[in-house]
Amino acid sequence: MVEAAHLLAKIAEGDRSALSALYDRYSRIIYAIAWKSLNSVEDCEEVVLEIFTQIWRIADRFDVNKGSVEQWIFTLARSRIIDRLRKIQRLNKVHEALAAGKEIEFPTRSVDPIEDLEIGERQQQVLAALNQIPPLQRQVIEMAYYQGFTHTEIAAATGLSLGTVKTRLRLGLSKLKVAFESASSVVSGQY
Repeated sequence: MVEAAHLLAKIAEGDRSALSALYDRYSRIIYAIAWKSLNSVEDCEEVVLEIFTQIWRIADRFDVNKGSVEQWIFTLARSRIIDRLRKIQRLNKVHEALAAGKEIEFPTRSVDPIEDLEIGERQQQVLAALNQIPPLQRQVIEMAYYQGFTHTEIAAATGLSLGTVKTRLRLGLSKLKVAFESASSVVSGQY
């Protein structure tokens, strides 16, 4: 059996057969570890794919002096599994918020009453502008900017294609800018 460190060296040189051999050696155990945390065939398969894609990209960074190949691979696996768990938790929060029709929550008040007044006015302007754009565009803007989702995460959570998410976000932001400028001029008394 070829040593795993030798396989990584070959992968770093672009040898796909070495990646295949490493995959054959470790994919099942990584899948089993992922299953204990994720309990989802789809998520486990994606984690395994992400790990070996990452190995393909960064195999040249492996340093035999810092630990074994197994430790390195399992550290990558642990990181990807934790990332996936966090993503699932964020998606669950979004689904719950969308199901509950939850409104945007703004931070609590400061100590300075003038600052509170300015923040309150700005909040009203933002909400007024958001209410002027189509609900489908508002949804992706809120997910991106208020819940911190990436375009890919929004696509996964909503079932939309990535291109549709990007288009809705771009159009929504464009409309939001116009609506915000309109709301700002009304609040400040400028017409």
